[in-house]
Amino acid sequence: MKENIVLIGMPGVGKSTLGVVLAKELGYEFVDADLLIQKREKRLLKEIIAQDGVDGFLKIENDVNANIDSTKTVIATGGSVIYGKEAMEHLKEIGTVVYLKLDYETLDSRLGSLKGRGVVLKDGQNLKSLYEERVPLYEKYADVTVDEHGLDLEATLTHVLENLE
Repeated sequence: MKENIVLIGMPGVGKSTLGVVLAKELGYEFVDADLLIQKREKRLLKEIIAQDGVDGFLKIENDVNANIDSTKTVIATGGSVIYGKEAMEHLKEIGTVVYLKLDYETLDSRLGSLKGRGVVLKDGQNLKSLYEERVPLYEKYADVTVDEHGLDLEATLTHVLENLE
């Protein structure tokens, strides 16, 4: 197993929630990449998107994730991290990338409105088209895929740990 575990997946799959529990279980640190972005920029994600646009946000996100320097850390990334080539190459180098996969229907019922979440949406894009655009990218970068369908947090944690051994 590499020095870090990197969680990727759509907004709402539980990367941050699971990340904290996983870090405790392994005795690792926990880093939420979205919080690193907000700290560096001194703005909320939704403010960055509103002020700098989607491309501006993606550039910042790529830069922040490409410079994460840690060991024995669970890193929860933002859902749009997969658009950043440098970020993903770096994260794959320093960690095992775990894709938390969830079917569209479950995701849709969990998320509600995307606007308040600081989700990167292009003009006219909805959750369904975002999902269809991102899934192949998550699959491309994943070292391990854990399908969360029908699983609670505890069961997802067990699956992730089994796949990391």
